[in-house]
Amino acid sequence: MKLLVTRQMTARATQAIRDRFDATFGDETPLGPSEAAQALADYDAIMPTLGDAFPASAFQGEPRCRILANFGAGYNHIDVRAAADAGVVVTNTPDVVTEATADIALTLILMTMRRASEGERILRAGQWTGWKPTQLLGGHATGSTVGIVGMGRIGQAVARRCHFGFGMDVVFFNRSIVTGLDVPARQIADLDDMLARSDVAVVAVPGGAGTRHLIGAAQMAALGPAGYLVNIARGDVVDEAALIDALTDRRIAGAGLDVYEREPVVPQALRDAPNATLLPHLGTATDDVRTAMGLRALDNLAAFARGDAPHDRVN
Repeated sequence: MKLLVTRQMTARATQAIRDRFDATFGDETPLGPSEAAQALADYDAIMPTLGDAFPASAFQGEPRCRILANFGAGYNHIDVRAAADAGVVVTNTPDVVTEATADIALTLILMTMRRASEGERILRAGQWTGWKPTQLLGGHATGSTVGIVGMGRIGQAVARRCHFGFGMDVVFFNRSIVTGLDVPARQIADLDDMLARSDVAVVAVPGGAGTRHLIGAAQMAALGPAGYLVNIARGDVVDEAALIDALTDRRIAGAGLDVYEREPVVPQALRDAPNATLLPHLGTATDDVRTAMGLRALDNLAAFARGDAPHDRVN
């Protein structure tokens, strides 16, 4: 099979892919719809990732490609229905991303509530004048209430860290009933009600049309001026304009973000907000995890090439 890997991979993943397939590796530039359509015509298989645009228009005609083995758990950049209609299998890489993404959620909770980014900016600018009893007073994570929006694998991993690591009470919102949790947690049927009960809310839902702007002005009003918002999901789950207004007007205490609505574009107003902690999409950014993601995508490709059902098929 002639394979296109749209981005550079870790050394271990690259070697494993080259050992198995006739692979071409792209650079750091995401594929636009026209490039995606051309790749579908030129290759038997593609390993795309976040930012590569595979809308319905890319699947017009009869593509040569028979499988998109997505590098990443999220696949809202691929029109999976159009892919299925064109006879193209789509897979993803769940499980291997869970723990690292949950770790980033905790990083953002602590940095945002304790105003760590704001403090670092002050220090680096030479504006720190010494310790004071009332300097940069933030929120106390230990013993507070965390509200989790989306109690899937990642949401549950966040809940375990928050409860067992910091003694936090856990409430959550999920569109379906969740049972069998291994952490004490209470499901609340109404999103705004759950947010009102939370000191910090963590967004961990899948991306896509069904969750776009799930968190908007009304939800930030429910979270309130003492509440913090953390987003580790997809950028467009949060209405970025409404978030900027809430941060600027101090209608929420702060936000910690690893994802953005129009990545890699981050509005200047958001970058200027002192009560925002901003990371450049680091959720799975460890060599071990990114290697595991590449190998998981490779496993799906290898299964398909053998004529077996890929483990992580999503369409």
